Amino acid sequence: MTDRMTMGRRDVLAGMGGLIGGAALAGQAAAAVTAAPAAGRSLMTECGYGDVTLLDGPVRKQFDQTLAALIAMDDDALLRPFRVAAGLPVGPNKLGGWYDAAEGFDPPRDMHGFIPGHSFGQYISALSRGYAVSGDAAAKAKVDRLIAGFAPTITPDFYKDYPLPAYTYDKTLMGLLDAYAFTGNQQALKLIGPATDAVLPYLPGRAQDRQLVKVPPGRNAAFGWDETYTLPENFYIAAERGAGDRFHGLARAYLLDDTYFNPLADGRNVLPGRHAYSHVNALASAMRAYMVDGDPRHLAAARNGLQFVLNQSWATGGWGPNESFVEPGSGGLGNSLTTTHSSFEAPCGTYGHFKVARYLMRATGDSRYGDAMEKLMYNASLGALPLRPDGSAYYYADYSEIGAKSYFEYNCPCCSGSIGQLAADYGPSAYLRDDKGVFVNLYIPSRVVWRRDGAPALTLTQQGGYPLGSDIAMAVEAPRPVKMALRLRIPAWAGPQTRLLVNGRAVGGVAPGRFAVVAREWRNGDKVALSIDRPLRLEPVDAQHPARVAAMQGPLALFAMGDRFVPLTSAQLLSLKQTAPGAAEWTLAADVGRLRFYPSSAIGTEPTRLYQFLI
Repeated sequence: MTDRMTMGRRDVLAGMGGLIGGAALAGQAAAAVTAAPAAGRSLMTECGYGDVTLLDGPVRKQFDQTLAALIAMDDDALLRPFRVAAGLPVGPNKLGGWYDAAEGFDPPRDMHGFIPGHSFGQYISALSRGYAVSGDAAAKAKVDRLIAGFAPTITPDFYKDYPLPAYTYDKTLMGLLDAYAFTGNQQALKLIGPATDAVLPYLPGRAQDRQLVKVPPGRNAAFGWDETYTLPENFYIAAERGAGDRFHGLARAYLLDDTYFNPLADGRNVLPGRHAYSHVNALASAMRAYMVDGDPRHLAAARNGLQFVLNQSWATGGWGPNESFVEPGSGGLGNSLTTTHSSFEAPCGTYGHFKVARYLMRATGDSRYGDAMEKLMYNASLGALPLRPDGSAYYYADYSEIGAKSYFEYNCPCCSGSIGQLAADYGPSAYLRDDKGVFVNLYIPSRVVWRRDGAPALTLTQQGGYPLGSDIAMAVEAPRPVKMALRLRIPAWAGPQTRLLVNGRAVGGVAPGRFAVVAREWRNGDKVALSIDRPLRLEPVDAQHPARVAAMQGPLALFAMGDRFVPLTSAQLLSLKQTAPGAAEWTLAADVGRLRFYPSSAIGTEPTRLYQFLI
């Protein structure tokens, strides 16, 4: 991604990484995730994509829309940058924007042709995961066509005079790995070696700190923006999925220990001024290194690093205005409300944060990592404008004084690639598991299968109108009675009226910021009812701006609609009421005119304000 720092919307960057590994299942949609490596302690594993079914609701709608857009993308246009570099014939169709080389590329003034072909691997990854989730044969067929079309284009010539070789290769590698793991495409595995050999001459042989990279003479600014430090996660996955032992060595060579992970492990906040998304994404590499190699300093680096991120996050869960972290105690978050509309890279940032949080939940058992995931899902990713087949994509969430959603000015930005991976990953993000049972992390209409010794032992279905309402209903299907522990995440913000019932009887031990545990013998037809008390509260943007606050109802950040606002008292803001049970509209009971508030997912391109001014 581009190091935007405090520059304007035209200085962009792209981002993405990999996902926790899965086993190859030829011709099957139900892909299981590989068990955690033995070196690092893991309390949980992920559920296989095929073990979670998304049911009707906003999450399923976004998944379906995104997969349909990916399937509809033009195959020839997707392959064009690689065919051009290989000297192969090309047709007239192109995606443009960041995706196709352009003679006028002059960053940050003109970003056309920024990273040709960069999101190709992400599209393949999203299609492969989408197939694993849905079984959609059209997704698999498209993966097979794209892999076959990509094979003859692999050449080192692609990376000649290419500004971000590690960045694009990282995504290509993930696409090949996922095509193999989740669609059973054997050719994809065979192409990993040649694709790696093609890029290695253009990589530095070790991780480079982007803050220390000098742009070579005669090159433009983009040649200082590569993200070598995000490579290890996918290198570790490549080794685990059978791509070859050399990938272990490559993974270790590209860990950014000296200037990033080691200071973080020591508790030093080295985030300020760094590019936000890619350095959060790099924490996933630290976690993968911990799980494979077992160095506790990598776990400490990821824990401390994500905590530093949480300490400067918006009420929505997002972070990184202008794609950069602010200096703690500077008021930088609040100051950015008047200086930028590029508040948070919504799809990319949510995707990267989800990965790191899942890793940390697996390693620590701490449910509170799920609280930020929940905020991000409802306030950032589910509010994204739909991906279009021409590569038009929603990029920045806008939390400025007068903000609005819009499609990014260039086709195929980084978020056009990550939105498909994010949507396919909602299932593995919603549930985790161990040999004792299931952890419910996100409350979305869905169904999960828990397996014992590889065989389905219990199916849990959840429904409900949360978070527009408080109530979540779960039903158990079990072919025979089974002893299992059901762990339900209780958000740290949950109010005192939060209740958990099993078959109508209250269950104790429900505490905010922890998993509520119900360990019992479950029978077919058992019912679970969870009601999460959603107190209305106000969250200041930062300590330096205590009078700029966001209204929160449970996990939902409420955006005021319009382009004219009056200052309010805290009592007036706290008088907000939903217009009806389960409605997506809130109004003020106080007499200040009809000011309407909505969650992000209910807003189109109208002007809004997230942070209100208190008097």
